Amino acid sequence: MSAESRRIVVDPVTRIEGHLRIEVATDADRRITQAYSSGTMVRGLEIILRGRDPRDAWAFAQRICGVCTLVHGIASVRAVEDALRWEIPQNANLVRNLMIGAQYVHDHVMHFYHLHALDWVDVVSALQADPKAASTLAQSISSYARSSPGYFADVQKRVRGLVESGQLGIFANGYWGHPAYKLPPEANLMAVAHYLDALAWQRDVARLHAIFGGKNPHPHLVVGGAPNPIDLESDSAINAKRLSQVQDIILRMREFVDEVYVPDTLAIASYYKDWATQGEGLGNFLCFGDFPARSIFDTESFLVPRGVILNRDLSHIEEVDLHDPTQIEEFVSHAYYDYDSGKDHGLHPFEGQTTLNYTGPPPPYSQLDVDRGYSWMKSPRWRGKAMEVGPLARMLMLVASGHDQAKELVEQTLTTLQLPLAGLYSTLGRTAARTLETRIFVDAMQGWYDQLVANIKAGDTQTFDGRYWDPATWPAQARGAGFMEAPRGALGHWIVIEDGRIDNYQAVVPSTWNAGPRDASGQPGAYEAALAGHVLHDPDQPLEILRTIHSFDPCIACAVHVLDLEGGDALSVRVT
Repeated sequence: MSAESRRIVVDPVTRIEGHLRIEVATDADRRITQAYSSGTMVRGLEIILRGRDPRDAWAFAQRICGVCTLVHGIASVRAVEDALRWEIPQNANLVRNLMIGAQYVHDHVMHFYHLHALDWVDVVSALQADPKAASTLAQSISSYARSSPGYFADVQKRVRGLVESGQLGIFANGYWGHPAYKLPPEANLMAVAHYLDALAWQRDVARLHAIFGGKNPHPHLVVGGAPNPIDLESDSAINAKRLSQVQDIILRMREFVDEVYVPDTLAIASYYKDWATQGEGLGNFLCFGDFPARSIFDTESFLVPRGVILNRDLSHIEEVDLHDPTQIEEFVSHAYYDYDSGKDHGLHPFEGQTTLNYTGPPPPYSQLDVDRGYSWMKSPRWRGKAMEVGPLARMLMLVASGHDQAKELVEQTLTTLQLPLAGLYSTLGRTAARTLETRIFVDAMQGWYDQLVANIKAGDTQTFDGRYWDPATWPAQARGAGFMEAPRGALGHWIVIEDGRIDNYQAVVPSTWNAGPRDASGQPGAYEAALAGHVLHDPDQPLEILRTIHSFDPCIACAVHVLDLEGGDALSVRVT
């Protein structure tokens, strides 16, 4: 590396779930010329699941992550249902849609305020704000009730106490004062206040999972339907009181999204419109689809369509078949895994292997060996092409498929920010897409709730179909592909069942699609491609790297887990 170039390491990337290392090479102008994404721990759930009862797989699969618990459970039960062609009752489908919708709303609001907003909001600057001016600003963009001068003065006092004590707590270790922050003090104060409001809000909205699934995180699920029965007169079932609580939670979700999240996104984005030309990367987008109106087998009924968009071409959607071995493959050319067929040969998840082979230097190390393996994440590809998954992919898929609300929201946003359609393909566009789809999904939740209540009033209370519960009714071999559009993107669980037991299990998660390393042909993953071309104002405070990486909402815990450097067991669990 020449004296004019520099290798910059961000390890660990904070304000994410899991452990991620980003290395970039810059030229003399501080421009990123190459980027490398490394998951620094191994995931082994596939190994743990071998030999187990497929009906129990969801309970283990949920432990892939402590944040994305529901999504792995849903993908897992759908994998078994797909393998056995097991249709679930309509009420169960509605309950699952409501739980998935709640996951989106909760997850996206938390990500925006508590993980990503601090890349754009200078917390310390809020101390210079005029609370009256902050109130005027807040009331000009929203009818949100908590917008008085006294309210903002109280928030400012709380923040001042943290700063003067030298103990910033949740606001510690930020690049406060960095010249890349552009918000005026009043906008910073408003955003910090809503950061704190969102902390209180999320405690209540998380209860929807507990109502339908018994607890949160890791709610209960069941292959063949929904876990809780519906009985309006029973204290131990989904009764009238609990249904009323669900309605209240949906209303609270819609209020916060409409009056806080959406206005804040537009207000903050208006100061950072230059980021509408940075951070795209691949231009290829993949969705597995979700929110079936009737059944997972009826893909035409999905709210979010399944498909691929190549090279930004919204006029054509490629079809996706999760069972086709020529479509989805995982490569390990630059990962710490081996395949029997060789490291440069891709495998469809039905044939997937989880053979660990750490070839990197022993930590701590100063630099990744990017010519060899450099990540515990594999590199998924669709027909050999790298893909971006997540909110931007979903919003583009909705627009391309003619979804009226999506088209209207995108048009309104671009008009408000005075940006062209191309502005969507960016760090800013990815962040805005997350907000816009939250609006679509929280609105849809009311429709699913109304339909569920109508079914109950009509006498339909069925939530489970046990026709295939007995393994004696299963074929000797079955294969299934479970899917979900998790908040972070296309999630797939593939299962091979032999004689009633799991013979192979592979999870291809959003953060492997986005954060995976280069493949055999040198194609970068979405993170690596999106960082190329960024100019760093201060390489010692690489705020620009965080902005783009956080716009994907990394969940590296889904992609990697625990590694013992000696190759031994870190934990032994006895199941009785």
